[in-house]
Amino acid sequence: MTKTLKALIPVRSGSKRVTNKNIRPFANSNLLAIKIEQLKRIKELDGIVVNSNDDTMLDIAKQHGVEVVKRDEYYAGDNVTNEMYKNIAENCNADIIMYTNVTSPMIEDSTISKLIQCYYDNSPEYDSVNTSHYIKEFLWLNGKPINYKLDKTPKSQDLPNIMALNFAINLIERKRLIEISHYVGKNPYLYPIDKVEAIDIDDMVDFEFAEFMYKKLRMGE
Repeated sequence: MTKTLKALIPVRSGSKRVTNKNIRPFANSNLLAIKIEQLKRIKELDGIVVNSNDDTMLDIAKQHGVEVVKRDEYYAGDNVTNEMYKNIAENCNADIIMYTNVTSPMIEDSTISKLIQCYYDNSPEYDSVNTSHYIKEFLWLNGKPINYKLDKTPKSQDLPNIMALNFAINLIERKRLIEISHYVGKNPYLYPIDKVEAIDIDDMVDFEFAEFMYKKLRMGE
């Protein structure tokens, strides 16, 4: 029996650092609408689900013709993390969930398809596939360098391949997500994407930079 794969887009009201981040004007649209339309182009998906506590966001999702799930306000609070992951998985009718954040507008369609294939190729050895990127910076902790030695300072490209999760795309079995209450598995496959695709919007500087890059590379402005 073929397993169903759906993209799950979690969005909520109440963003602090960028007001109405998910639906404020962005490149003649908004981040939520842009992500929905992108995912509709991914042929490997069996559906798209928008999970939100916000009626405006749910209305946008309905206008774009995808499934919606109204989230209880308790699971949209600032202090709820792992409980939320479990709850939204329990309310997503799919065997495999592609947990997809709208705050990563630069990831390519082709990269998403490659990630899906990577998941199928490496499951069940790895229980999730998660986007990441390499950190080639001179890192310090508690007054000491942690990824190089001062007396042997390398070129930045020769620094260790330390990886950072950027949460653009995360693939995991629904039952596994419910079991561990997180979309990063116990044995994750960290899939590297390039610096531009890894852009994640967390504050207004990120928002404005991402919009600039989106207009330049996607819209030719």
